[in-house]
Amino acid sequence: MGILAGMGPRSTAPFMDLVIDECQFQYGAKYDDEFPKMMIYSLPTPFYIDRPINHELMKKTIIDGLQKLESIEVSFIAMPCNSAYIYFKELKKSINIPLLNIVEETVKKLPIIPQKVNLFSTNSTFESKIYQDGILHNGHEFIFKDEWQTKLNTLIQSIKTDKGNPYNIDIWNELIEDVKKESIENVIIACTDLNVVFEKSHSSINIIDSSKCLAKATINKYLKLVK
Repeated sequence: MGILAGMGPRSTAPFMDLVIDECQFQYGAKYDDEFPKMMIYSLPTPFYIDRPINHELMKKTIIDGLQKLESIEVSFIAMPCNSAYIYFKELKKSINIPLLNIVEETVKKLPIIPQKVNLFSTNSTFESKIYQDGILHNGHEFIFKDEWQTKLNTLIQSIKTDKGNPYNIDIWNELIEDVKKESIENVIIACTDLNVVFEKSHSSINIIDSSKCLAKATINKYLKLVK
C-alpha cells in the first residue's frame, strides 16, 4: 500500500500510528512481520493558512506525488489530507490504482438518526463544501459560525509552528465549549493537524476523526487484497 502524507508534515506520524492501531484491532497483528508493507511519501505542498491556495500548483504537486507512489507499484493509495480531496475526481483519474476517499469514509460514520453536525477544518476544505454536502445528503443539520473558523485558523497555524504550545489546548477547549452552547451533537475533525490537540482532550460531544476513518478504511482495503 502507499501513503501520500506530509500535508501537513506533523500529520504523517499520527496517521501512521492510527494505521498500526487498526492492524492490531482488525486482525490482531502482534509480531513485526504481521504488519503490512507500506511506502510512505511525505510530500510538502504549497499550502498556507493565511493566504489563498494556488489550486493548479497544489493539484499538480499532489498528482506528482500520487504518480510517484504508483510508479513503485503500490496496490492502492491512502491520502490523509482533507484539503486534497477538493480535487478528488482529477486526482483519481491521474492514476490507475485505487485512491481511498477520506470524505466518503468519514461521512459513513455519522449517526443514522438526523442530528446537528459541525466541521473543524481548514478554510479551503470548508469553502469546498465537500463535507457539508455529505452531511446534508445524509439528512443531518449543519451548524457553523464564522468566528469558529477564525479560531480554527489560529489553532492550525499554531500547531504547525509550535505543536506543544499550551495555548493550543486552550483554543481547542474554547471551540468545544462554543459548539456545546449550540447543542451540536457531532463534530467532524477534517484537518489532520488537529489530531495533536484532539488526542489530548476529552469531550462529551461525538468526535468523528477523519484520519481514524481513513486508517480503518486503509486496513479494510489491505485485508481484502491479501485474502
